[in-house]
Amino acid sequence: MKFQVQKSFDSQIQTGTLYLVATPIGNLNDMTYRAVQTLKDCDIIAAEDTRMTRKLLSHFEISPELLFSYHEHNKAASGPELIRYIIEGKNLALVSDAGMPAISDPGSDLVALAIEADIPVVTVPGANAALSALIASGLPTERFTFIGFLPRDKKDMQKVLEAVGYSQGTLIFYESPHRVLKTLTIILESYGNRNVVLARELTKRHEEYVRGSVQDCIDWLEENPPIGEYCVIVEGMSAEEEHTLQNEWWQNLELGQHVEHYENEGLSRKDAMKKTASDRGLSKRDIYNALLKEE
Repeated sequence: MKFQVQKSFDSQIQTGTLYLVATPIGNLNDMTYRAVQTLKDCDIIAAEDTRMTRKLLSHFEISPELLFSYHEHNKAASGPELIRYIIEGKNLALVSDAGMPAISDPGSDLVALAIEADIPVVTVPGANAALSALIASGLPTERFTFIGFLPRDKKDMQKVLEAVGYSQGTLIFYESPHRVLKTLTIILESYGNRNVVLARELTKRHEEYVRGSVQDCIDWLEENPPIGEYCVIVEGMSAEEEHTLQNEWWQNLELGQHVEHYENEGLSRKDAMKKTASDRGLSKRDIYNALLKEE
């Protein structure tokens, strides 16, 4: 990404600007005053599904100059055209079907194009399903990783789970109703029976949280067929588990072998001893003395 400084904006609409406008994830009362006003003031609104967005615009009596379709399958052609409109001085608001745009949708590509063209990008925040589910889950919120939708292929899914699952941070996934059971089964195989929360219909009348172990939630879904998209919140590793995993590779090495490993990676003898001491929770002097005895 090229170096760029974008100054903050006041509440006035800026000419030739891309606005990222959050929409409700279920309850229309979650639409902010600023979001409504921004959509009214913008010349063009780009939407993932124009049919869904028309209903929202109709409810708030918003009539844009142009409602433009922008989604995964047409972004290559539509993205540059939208950028051209903004360069010509039009103000464009990007919305998703629900929640924050550019999260698990092609909006991020449009943002990248705008930044490359030196177009100001302004966020109009609001509802977000992932964070709404996280803060009500009861699982730790200090550190978390948002993954979104997992790949469809099991092997690819396992690769992603392996890459993100070995830390203390809580994990957040999106999943469709016809795949959520499969996903939970693979999570159980990959991570064991961790605590998990299933959240659906957030902010709506039938909002539901299912909390328990992965197996508890699998059993629940087998008795209560999944309906609607889910936010799946998965507990991260404990500090003890993470420490054990990080240290597994050297557990069977003698001290000399451990130091030699780091020397082979290009560290000096001194730095290799320091790194070994850190791995084992010992002082550098302890390592030095132990190596003298081995010699």
